[in-house]
Order: sequence, then structure tokens, then C-alpha cells
Amino acid sequence: MKYNLLADTGVLVSELCFGTMTFGGTGSTWENIGKQQQEEVNNLLRIAIDAGINFIDTANVYSFGQSEQLLGEGIKQQGINRNDLVIATKVRGKMGEGVNQQGLSRYHIFQSVNDSLKRLQMDHIDLLYVHGVDFATSIEQIVHTLHDVVMTGKVRYVGVCNWPAWMVMKALGIAKQHGWHQFKAMQYFYSTGNRDSERDLLPLAEDQNLAFMPWSPLAGGFMTGKYTREQTNTGGESRRDNFDFPIIDKEQAFNTIDVLKKIARNYDVSAAEIALAWVRQQNGVTSTIIGSKKAEQLQSNIHSTTFQLSNEELKELNNVSDSGKTYPNWMVDMLMQGRYPEQ
Repeated sequence: MKYNLLADTGVLVSELCFGTMTFGGTGSTWENIGKQQQEEVNNLLRIAIDAGINFIDTANVYSFGQSEQLLGEGIKQQGINRNDLVIATKVRGKMGEGVNQQGLSRYHIFQSVNDSLKRLQMDHIDLLYVHGVDFATSIEQIVHTLHDVVMTGKVRYVGVCNWPAWMVMKALGIAKQHGWHQFKAMQYFYSTGNRDSERDLLPLAEDQNLAFMPWSPLAGGFMTGKYTREQTNTGGESRRDNFDFPIIDKEQAFNTIDVLKKIARNYDVSAAEIALAWVRQQNGVTSTIIGSKKAEQLQSNIHSTTFQLSNEELKELNNVSDSGKTYPNWMVDMLMQGRYPEQ
């Protein structure tokens, strides 16, 4: 397992991050994603940590707090040293029936951090992400609140998930102007099944030296190769059977899966491992978030770090999964032609 710097924090995180969205299964949406209870959670945690993973990702909204609770209890039951781990969680989602039990208000952020810490049985969160936009609260108010939360000592660093690039950049500018704590990490959907993050988000992360963590690198299980043009349902084996998310161009994805399977045969591994290796080897990627329902899946995902795809294989996957550049990106490329003297 390799370790990469979390932006300029000096903190090192494993190249794979263990995601816990499958823990709990409370509520119809989360039930479709996973239902791991304490014994299964403990087993998966042990496999991940024994493999060298030190970065664990959860969210308060995952099974309405049950994921955090199971994670914290699993760390406690197994006697794992909290200081050997980097724990990330999130704030934004609806956590109760009250009108203020959601969003990114100062009211909700402070309340959510305290509740997360109780469930995790910890005295601090290493990385707190804002888990989506909240247009009811100004960006300045959000950034100011995140700064204040860090100053309490309950949160070490802050990050952003699922915001448009312009909002991230605006937040960074506001924080810098006031001398407040800035985002250090970005968590976004990125996969061979959907490369939209390459248009603005990955360039932003590289330009501003932010850690970039892809979520759903297998596009909700679609890029594992379980699905074919002839078989679009696995009979409950994959969460996409009942929860068709995140959004991808499935016809293009099938073309990409054909290439994933072909390359997989060369390495005697699964198509999923090739898809994970592709994400891991992309410029700007810090740590790829993996989540598994079963021990065998987790072990296979971890195995994807044991080999490197060749430049030719990366190029082949790039070509088949490329959906083309959108404006103004294609215009930028056109305008830059001939700008530099030929070497």
C-alpha cells in the first residue's frame, strides 16, 4: 500500500480509502446499498487495516448515523489505535424531522459535528466534508462556520463534496481573503464509467493543490463487468438492481467494460480491479474510495494496488471511455494550438 500526501497538510493517507456506506442498512435507500452489522463491519475493518489502509470514509447521513456508530464501535471492539487512522465524515443531509435538521447552516454544522463525535466515540474528526450544496446558506457563512469548527479542535481539516467547481473556487477565495481554514480535499464521482470530473474539478484540485478522492470508482458496481448488454439485472447481487445510481452512459460503459475485461485477462484479475487501477493511476488522484459488502470483494479491491497498467492500456481505456470535451474546454484546446514554439 502506498501513501500520498493529503494536500499540503503533511498528513499521509493510503492510496485506497475504505468507504462505509454499506454499513447499517437503515432506510430503503441504504438498505439497497448494504446491510452490514457489527460482526461483518469488524471483519471488513480488520481486512482493510491489515492491508495498510489508514483512511476511512463515512457520513452522518449513511443509514442516518448507523454507519458512524458501527464504525466507531468496530474500532473500539478491536482495540485499533485511533491515532493510526484518518477518519473522514460529512455534514449536509437531513438527520431529523425538524426544519433545521439539514443543510449547511452554522446551527446544523455544529450540531452535526457533536452528534457525529458521539456516534463515532471519538474526540475529533480528521476530515469533515460538506456533503453537497446548500443555496439557503451563503458560501461566506459556510466557510466561516467551517473555520470556527476547526478552531474548536473537534475537526482537523475540511473538504468539499459534490459542489460545482465555481463554488469551490469562490469558497477558497473567501477563506484566503479572511485568513480562514480552507478546503484541503475534494470528494467527487470519478470512474471509467463517467469522467466528467476531468472537465473542471480535477484541474481545479491540481491547480489549488487539493487532495482528490474519487467516490464510486466502479460506478455503483456497473464497471465490475457483472452487467452485460444481454443481462442488465444481476438478481439482487449488485446494488444497481434496485438503486440505479450514479448516472452513466450505459452504452459507452458497455464498450469500456469490453476493454476492461480484455485487459483483465492479461493480468488474471477481475474487470473491477482494472477499473480501480485506472482510477488510481490518474493524475491528481490522492485516494480512491472503495466499499464492499463481502470480504472477497474487499480483498479483490485491495489487490488492484499490486500492479500498474501500461501506458498503452491506459490509453486504450482513455479512448474508449472518453465522451468528448464540452465547451469551453474544446475551444481552449483549439485556441492553444500553435501557441508555444515547437521544441
